[in-house]
Amino acid sequence: MPKEKNNSKATFAQPSVPATKMPIVSSAHLASGRSAELSEFEFGLIIAGNAFNRWAVRCMSAAGMKDMTFTDVLVLHHVNHRAREKKLADIAFILNIEDTHIVNYSLKKLHTLGLVKTERRGKEVLYSTNEAGQALCKRYHEIRERVLVSGLTGDGTESFELSELARFLRILSGLYDQAARSATSM
Repeated sequence: MPKEKNNSKATFAQPSVPATKMPIVSSAHLASGRSAELSEFEFGLIIAGNAFNRWAVRCMSAAGMKDMTFTDVLVLHHVNHRAREKKLADIAFILNIEDTHIVNYSLKKLHTLGLVKTERRGKEVLYSTNEAGQALCKRYHEIRERVLVSGLTGDGTESFELSELARFLRILSGLYDQAARSATSM
């Protein structure tokens, strides 16, 4: 039977997990019942996400472009992806950013910084990196290889695990998106 933690503010049921396998979570009240592992995953996702955001911004700064936000870094890399022109809606869709205004703001900032060029075709505006944007992405890649990737073992097992983790994150992304739609209609 779950024990209850007693304090003057609130009482929360603690998850019924052996003491040796107590999940590491940020919100114990969300880790009760069947959701203990999901809460543990979410906490890992939160801290990994924040670490990744910090890394991307600092790597871009080391590459020579200070004052870029995490979204700016993501948008620049995606615009540079496969050297193809991209539309605003497609960039937002691929990056799973619901508010296109956020992406549009980053695109305008990247254009002002001289990293992205635009081309109008009818009513559509297409974005691509110019030479400066491509060179910055290349410097970012070089720093990433030297500072981050060099910390990986590079063996087949690690590569497989990273690939499986990426696949699982994409599956969970769909689950969270569906749950968000369901919660909106409640």
